[in-house]
Amino acid sequence: MSRSRKGHSDNQITLDLGDDTQGGAPDDSVDKMLSTASVPETPPRAVDNSALLTSLEQTDALLQQWQQAQWIRPLDVGFARLIRDLSEEQGERPQPLVLLLAALASHQVGRGHVCIDLSNLLTDAGNTLSLPPEEPVHSSLSESEAAELTQLKPSDLFARTSLEECKASLDRSLAVSDGSLTTPLVLNENRLYLRRFWRYEQRIAEGILQRLALPSPLADPDCAPAKTLSQALATLFPAAESVDYQKLACALAARNRFAVITGGPGTGKTTTVVNLLAALQAVAADDPARAGRKYRIRLAAPTGKAAARLNESIGGAVNRLPLTELPGGVTLEDIPTKVTTLHRLLGSRPDTRQFRHHKDNPLLVDILVIDEASMVDVDLMASVFDALPTNAQLILLGDKDQLASVDAGAVLGELCQRAFDAHYTPATARWLSTITGSQVPAGLVDPNGQAMDQAVAMLRKSYRFQQDSGIRQLAEAVNSNTLDKAVLEQIRNADFDDVIWLNGHTPRPELEHTLAQICRHATTGTPEAFRNAGQGRVVNSQPLKPPVGYRHYLERLRNHGLTATSPRADWDALALEVLEAFNDFQILCALRKGPWGVEGLNDQMARHLLAEKLIPRSEGWYPGRPVLVTGNDYNLGLMNGDIGITFSLPWDKTATGEPKDTLRVAFPSADSTGGIRWISPSRLQQLETVYAMTVHKSQGSEFNHTCLVLPDRLSPVLTKELVYTGITRAKNWFSLITGDAHVFRDSVGQQVVRASGLALRLGEH
Repeated sequence: MSRSRKGHSDNQITLDLGDDTQGGAPDDSVDKMLSTASVPETPPRAVDNSALLTSLEQTDALLQQWQQAQWIRPLDVGFARLIRDLSEEQGERPQPLVLLLAALASHQVGRGHVCIDLSNLLTDAGNTLSLPPEEPVHSSLSESEAAELTQLKPSDLFARTSLEECKASLDRSLAVSDGSLTTPLVLNENRLYLRRFWRYEQRIAEGILQRLALPSPLADPDCAPAKTLSQALATLFPAAESVDYQKLACALAARNRFAVITGGPGTGKTTTVVNLLAALQAVAADDPARAGRKYRIRLAAPTGKAAARLNESIGGAVNRLPLTELPGGVTLEDIPTKVTTLHRLLGSRPDTRQFRHHKDNPLLVDILVIDEASMVDVDLMASVFDALPTNAQLILLGDKDQLASVDAGAVLGELCQRAFDAHYTPATARWLSTITGSQVPAGLVDPNGQAMDQAVAMLRKSYRFQQDSGIRQLAEAVNSNTLDKAVLEQIRNADFDDVIWLNGHTPRPELEHTLAQICRHATTGTPEAFRNAGQGRVVNSQPLKPPVGYRHYLERLRNHGLTATSPRADWDALALEVLEAFNDFQILCALRKGPWGVEGLNDQMARHLLAEKLIPRSEGWYPGRPVLVTGNDYNLGLMNGDIGITFSLPWDKTATGEPKDTLRVAFPSADSTGGIRWISPSRLQQLETVYAMTVHKSQGSEFNHTCLVLPDRLSPVLTKELVYTGITRAKNWFSLITGDAHVFRDSVGQQVVRASGLALRLGEH
């Protein structure tokens, strides 16, 4: 949509947004101005509903009341105040509707949306904004004031407002443009953005489209590079499957400078990308234009935990490559196995959004692979495109059905909206068939396929879970929204070998009883509740031990037999054993606060383990305390998501020379060499106890036995994506405990839909 700014160009509100070619956020100055924006602490109490959209004072009072009730953030009110101040400085009387929309656009960013869709806002303001919030919040308002507030809901305010009115008001405002001017707000079609997030979306779309438009040296299936690729894929995928989706994904990703490979747990994303890199290096070696120079490849993930997990899996996959049989003389050194975090790769700068690598200082890389891409928000993804050389190839890996990033955007989900049906053009299907020898199913071919469709591959066969796996069937039922009564009865009755619903037959159990049940279950793993008490299961031809709980790692920690004279290597080996044992069980929560949340359950678990005499105390630092790092600490080499276990070590000495116990926290080494880093608790600043963690924090992780705890009431955070992600963190055993049986089923009916224009931008080309 091209919006005319006639009569406004001389007085248009512009901000010094900095040079957004430098990899930073273009609105850093807005953040600084917001910190000094005047926000009245005590707004007027009387709010006249009829005057809200015509009176600045009434609109300001409403926003202040919503802030006091914790419906919106002080930042949202401050942004509206900033728009008002800037408008008045330019001699414009700001319009109440524009200020209201500005505050709500900021509110939506806080909820993970890139923009606010005006059509959805006017159709269903309550659900679009999640206002009033379904979860009760602590408020400074009295009961009478709160009662008055509930009469002034967004749905009531926008019921009498049309889309035309909204757009006309925004079009008249000096604070809004179509993006061609550096205004604080950008209106594109029916989507209203904070400028910074509009720029992020622009950068990502431009980076993808620019790469899709580059001619591929493999486009002609009869050319030498394409034949080399075909030969390499035949070597890497010798199995004669009728449709080998991993092989198809490799071919498709090799042809494009931008590609996405998505698939559920156990579909072989890591194996696929390792084979892809080997095939690409074979093509590079046989390319005369490269004079034998191999590609410079980097591997990255959004969190330290995700990077460590990819490190573990990718090394084994590389060692299994039939390199001697590949064309071009590909060696182990040509395939990287070291994975870093995206922040470390880009060169994070403390206390700023800017990175060391950007357009003027790009990464030295030919191919960049990002794993767990569903966790990457628009801010970070835009920075990735800024830092990539123009011709560099970007490959995204991830599960499109997992939770989106904690921050704004759902980039992978948007890119994979059409992945299930593929929409490959007949030309793409013929090329894939020629290169791989595998026929593309007719249902995946679409003569009207878009350019973006030709760069997305979906892996459809699970190699981790057998067909009768309860974890697999439950995840599929949740993901496809087919969680019917039959499936619910199966998990209630423990009809699956690997899934139980511990209180599934109790519709709404007592809180105290359920919390005690969670603690007992987390201590032992409750193997007796599983079919055959968890005995007799065989996975990948290996007998599987019954499920365990936290007693497993704590007993290993206590009964080690090491002394002050034991070598450091023995203590390191013990720490690795304990960390691995801790990974055998994990409580996952949907919420952070309250008795059903992480904070409440961590406290409950510590007190229960103390009562069981498994830990010496329940507060502060003590041997056995598991901790989760919640922020990157580059000085210590710790990343957000790293997990450590506290030990009491007899390494120090008293004044008389006797051994003295000292607490140290053991973390796996960052380079995945199997080493241990021992860190003093006093040096750890950003962390929390982690008997329970949120499902969001669990992304990029995998646990032998996962227990998902759902609360006693439905809330907006309980969605299909959250439940699916929680289930698929389980490798061999999954247990469910609910505060209300209906919440499990009802959560699956809610889906994360984040407002954005990225998919639309890409679909237009």
